[in-house]
Parts: sequence; C-alpha cells; structure tokens
Amino acid sequence: MSSTHTSATPYYFVPAESRHPVMAAAGLFFVILGAAQWINGHQWGMYSLALGLVWWLAVLYQWFSQSVQESEGGRYGYKIDLSYRWSMAWFIFSEVMFFGAFFTALWWARAHSVPALGSLDNALLWPEFKAAWPTVAAGATASPANIVEPFQTVGPFWLPTINTALLLSSGVTLTIAHHALRENHRAKTIRFMWITVLLGFVFLCVQGYEYHHLYSELNLKLTSGVYGSTFYLLTGFHGFHVFIGMLMLFFITLRLRKGHFTAERHFGFEGAAWYWHFVDVVWLGLYMLVYWT
Repeated sequence: MSSTHTSATPYYFVPAESRHPVMAAAGLFFVILGAAQWINGHQWGMYSLALGLVWWLAVLYQWFSQSVQESEGGRYGYKIDLSYRWSMAWFIFSEVMFFGAFFTALWWARAHSVPALGSLDNALLWPEFKAAWPTVAAGATASPANIVEPFQTVGPFWLPTINTALLLSSGVTLTIAHHALRENHRAKTIRFMWITVLLGFVFLCVQGYEYHHLYSELNLKLTSGVYGSTFYLLTGFHGFHVFIGMLMLFFITLRLRKGHFTAERHFGFEGAAWYWHFVDVVWLGLYMLVYWT
C-alpha cells in the first residue's frame, strides 16, 4: 500500500478485467511441464522450464507494476488496505503450516521412526541397527547394507551462530527503518533498509559456504539418511524464503527511493517486514532444533 490518496479515493476499488492471472497460470504450466520432463531425462524440458520461468516473472513484473500504479494513483482505500492485511496474514499462516510439516517430520523421525526401527519387532531384520540420533553412528543409518555413506553431523559453531547473529541483526535494522518511516525520516529509512538487504545477502552467502563445507568435508548430503534429508529440507527451504524476503525488501527499498509510502500509509513496507520477521522466527527454531539437538 502506498500513500498518494485523494478525496476521490473509492470506498472499495474493483479492478478492471485483467489478463495477468491466466498469463501467470500459462507460465507456471510450462514450468511444471518442463521440470517433470527434465527430471525424467528429456532435455527439452530444461528449455520449457526456462521459458516458463521467464514468462511467469515477466507477468509478475507487469502485474505488480500495475498494482503499484493503482496504489500511487489513490485508488486504494481502507477496505483494500484491510484486504491486503488479511491476505498477508493468511499467507504467513500458510507458511507456518508449511514449516510446521517439516518440523513435525524431524520430530517424528527422532521420536518415533528411529526408535521403532530399533525395537524388538525389527531385531530380526536389522540385528546390528542402533536406534540413535543423529543417525551417524555405525549401523544407525537404517542401512546395515552400507548403502548410506558415512557422514558427520553439523553443530552450531560457528557458521550457524554467525547466521543467527546476521538474521537477528537484520530484524533490528528493519525495525529501526520502520520506526524511521513512521517518523517521516525517509533517508534514515532507506539507509537501514539497505543494511537489512545486505545482511540477508550475507546470510545466503554464509549458508552457501556452509553447504559447500558440509558436502566436501563432512560428506553430509541430502542422501545421508533421515538426518541429511530433514537437515537440507529445513535449512534449504528456509534459505529460499530468505531469498524471497530479501527480494521483497530490495524492491520496497527501491520504491522508497522513488518517494513511495508515507508515515501514515505504508502497508507494502509492513507486509514485507512481517514476512522477514517470520523468517527470523523460523530460523531460531531451526537453530535450536537442528543444530543444537
């Protein structure tokens, strides 16, 4: 939401018919078609995937640009602001459920699946199996036939702790930027927004370096039993969400530089901030449950 509202602001804005939804769906069709064919060995699927992504991103750019123009044109009133807030709240709730499923998978593997494999019922099938977590001890990979390569687990020091400090710091700088915007200090807002975006970028660089270290030195891979699969699913999807949140904040910063948003009306800023703080909270859960335990 933006700020340039006039006395003619409608009670509720109804947009004209738009081609954007069907065009975005068409782009996603080629993405899914290409991905499905590519992973099944058809090389043309790679080109379909690339075409679909470019198509989809171009449609999103046009769609978002139109929304920004409508907002800056004073067409969005209280009801639209309220609908955006509810939409963002439900979107974040869906993300909570998304990560909740992966956290539940981690808990189920540790508390139920691994102990069950080491129970008396399975003793005849895997007599040498050790029901221990992390599944790195000899025989504890649910693979007595040694089809899972030996690997080492990862602790909280030092890269995960550095990334925790980076994300927590970014939450602080984002909050400072928000308060500065509410006080109409635009230059200060933009300065701290750039710092927040930079901290998010550094987080991704550190995580990339961590992944390289894990693969090359600890031999911890996505195929390293249930420990490796849950580790990379949780941290990898979180890293993707950090990337999306960083893009949100980047484009909000560009809009701030163009003079968009005011101290009174700036939900575009607030929505991105909500998402970023959600990403921070998820990382704290990952840091405690994946790296420390």
